This record gives sequence, structure tokens and C-alpha cells, in this order.
Amino acid sequence: MNIFEEINLKGFAEEEIDPTLDLFDEINRLKKEKNAVILAHYYQDGDIQDIADYIGDSLGLSQQAAKTDADIIVFAGVHFMAETAKILSPNKKVLLPDVKAGCSLADSCPPHLFKKFKEKYPDHLVITYVNCTAELKAMSDIVCTSSNAIQIVESLPQDQKIIFGPDKNLGAYVAKKTGRDLVLWNGACMVHEIFSREKITKLKERYPHAKLLAHPECEEVILKMADYIGSTTGILNYATKSPEKEFIVATEAGILHEMQKKNPDKIFIPAPPNNSCACNDCPHMKRNTLEKLYLCLKNELPEVTVAEDIIVKAVKPIERMLEISARLGL
Repeated sequence: MNIFEEINLKGFAEEEIDPTLDLFDEINRLKKEKNAVILAHYYQDGDIQDIADYIGDSLGLSQQAAKTDADIIVFAGVHFMAETAKILSPNKKVLLPDVKAGCSLADSCPPHLFKKFKEKYPDHLVITYVNCTAELKAMSDIVCTSSNAIQIVESLPQDQKIIFGPDKNLGAYVAKKTGRDLVLWNGACMVHEIFSREKITKLKERYPHAKLLAHPECEEVILKMADYIGSTTGILNYATKSPEKEFIVATEAGILHEMQKKNPDKIFIPAPPNNSCACNDCPHMKRNTLEKLYLCLKNELPEVTVAEDIIVKAVKPIERMLEISARLGL
């Protein structure tokens, strides 16, 4: 157990909150008092999205944080996202409401094992999906997102050999779309791997006009059924621009909050997993609560830090991605 877990388990997580407090008012007061900004991922609970200064996907939020003049960044997301914010804003204090909000995908690729994997392919360039640890980014040549992974790969020479990690499903999708032979790390997101093909088929029978929107982290059997495949932001934008009125959404169910806010006249149905749940929530994302957000801002803990040498190495592949994206007009 590290120091942040000890703090979270023994300290502020157990601090009692006056039940008469208006947490929205208190959080807004603390934001102004401490010159803080709150970033919330689309997969957070609706209350957290509503109190946030910015909502979006992980990299977009970190880029937004780097542009602000805030002294404190509260990242309502998971640990690797807060790390990315720290990499891009090393002089700002970065807080995470619950330090145990991890990521099954990031955890599926331990850096020490990936290092050995990488050593097997010394002539390969390493592209890593942004949903990974700071240490993994530091071992990479280019970082990508689910929205630009295809274009990043296509921007490289045809004879360039590539390792792609940590998500095997996104990697397989990129390989299929680009025709490139990628060496894939065998990692995956627990949320996107358990959607039920059978249950989605039944939903489509109930809602014959509904379009299936899927994140490329989903397994191929789900992607083959999809009417649109894209990043979290891409799914949101597609649904907003589409003339259709009904959508089945195969990604973490938190995105439905913003989709419904932007499109009150449309119907959004969460794609069910292959268990007894009606929708697919990320247990790590949902560790963050409004109460923990308040205590985090009040006490300025838990703080997420990244070693300086890792920041120096990890920022380079992110900058390379941004350079390629700017050149391609993405």
C-alpha cells in the first residue's frame, strides 16, 4: 500500500461531512478560493460532470488543463488521466478525488513486463494508447488516442514496424483499417470487453431504428454490429449531428448523461454487458463521488505526482502525437 492509499483509506475518506452543506456551493467556493479547476471525464457521475469546469475525454481534458491559469487541477477521472495532466502541467498541483480510481486497461500492461516485450522487437516503433501509465508513455515513441490512432499509424512509412499497446481490441481495429501488421500487447478494458452480442441483438429487435454506436475498445464481434465506431467524443458528436432519434451506446454508461443533455429529444440506451446489469459502468470511474471531490479540494489531497525523469520522457511521445495531428489537420 502506498502513501496515497493510506491517506485515502485512513484519512479524508472517513472524514465526516456536515449533512447540511450544499456541496455544489462549497465546491464552487473552494474553486475560487484556491484558484482550482475541475476536469471531469464523460464517464463520471452526472453530478460531477455538472459541477466540472470542463468535461471531455482524457487527453482533451489534460490539454485544457495546460491552457488554464489555475494553480490546482482536480481530475475527476482515473489515475492515468491525472498523471497525463501532471505530465502536461508539471508546475501545477494535480489532485484525484479517489487515488484508488485505477484503470483495468492500464493495469493490464505492467511497465516492467512491457519493457521485456519491447526488447523482443528492437526495430519496432512503439505506439501506445493514451490510456496507460506514465511509465508506459515514457517507453513510447508516439502516444495516440482512439480518435487519431488510425491516422497516426497511416502517417508512418509502410515499412515501419510497429508495436501497439496496451489495448488489443483498439490495436486490432487499427490494423484492420490500415492494413498494417501491428504487434499487439494483450491488454483490454474490462468495461468494453463484456458487452453482450446476444443482448444487443435483442435490443435492436426492440428498437429496430436505433443506431449502435461503439467505442473501438470493444471486441470485434461488437464492432461488426456497429453503425458507427468512434472515440467517446466521436460518439457524442455523431449522436448530436445525426438525424436519427434512437441510439444504443456501447461504451461506459456515464457518457449518456452528456448525450441526453445535448439531445433531450433523443433516446439513448446503454448497451448491456454479459451479466445481470442493465448497463456497463466502470467501477474505477465510479469510485469518485461528489463528497470525495469536495474533501479532495478542501484538503488538497490525494495529490498525484510523477517523477521528473518520467515527465521528461513521457511528454515527448505526446508532443509527437500532437505534431502529427496538427500536420494532418486532426
